Amino acid sequence: MMEPRPVTAMLNHLLRSTPVAMERLRPFAGRTAEFRVGPFTFAWTVQTTGEVTAAGKEVTRDLEVQLSPFVLPRLARGDESAMRDVSIKGDAQFAQEVSFLAKHLKWDAEEDLSRVVGDAAAHRAVNTAGTAARWAGDAVLRTAQGAAEYWTEERPLIASRVKVEDFKRGVTELRDAIDRLDARIRRLGDSHRAG
Repeated sequence: MMEPRPVTAMLNHLLRSTPVAMERLRPFAGRTAEFRVGPFTFAWTVQTTGEVTAAGKEVTRDLEVQLSPFVLPRLARGDESAMRDVSIKGDAQFAQEVSFLAKHLKWDAEEDLSRVVGDAAAHRAVNTAGTAARWAGDAVLRTAQGAAEYWTEERPLIASRVKVEDFKRGVTELRDAIDRLDARIRRLGDSHRAG
C-alpha cells in the first residue's frame, strides 16, 4: 500500500474548502474506504470531523473501489459512462456518498494560487492553463482522427466499418452463388443419371 500523506493532505484540503462535503461524510465516521488505482492502493478512514486519515493495513475496509488509471481522465472530465469501468464493493450508502463527492468535489486552483501570487496573476495563470489543456485535448483528438483516416483510407492497414460491411456482404453473396451453383450441378448430375 502506498503512503498517502500528500494525497491525504490534498483530499482534506478539498474537503475543508467545501464544508458541505465534510458534513456529508460525518455520518460515516469510523468507516474505511480503499481505492485501488492501477498498482497503487490508498485507504482512508472518515473522522468525526468529516476529514479523513490514512487507514492502516489491519483496518477492515467497508468499501473497496478499483479502477484503471486510464479511467481517471474520463472521470475528471465528468464522463458518466466511465463509472461502468469502476468496480465498487461494500457498504452501499457509503459508496453512494463517496461517488457523489467524487463527482462534485472540485479543486479551486485559482483560489489557492491567488494566496501565493495574487488574484490577477492567479486568474491569468488558470485561464492560460485551461486554454492550454483544451488546446492539447483538441490536438490529441485531431491527431487521433487524422491517424484513423490515414490508416483506413490512405494506407489501409485498418479496415473502415464500411469496407468491412462491404466485404461481409460480398462473402455472403459469393457463398449464396456457390450454393446455387452446387444445387444446379447436383440437379444436372441427377438428370444425367436418370436419362
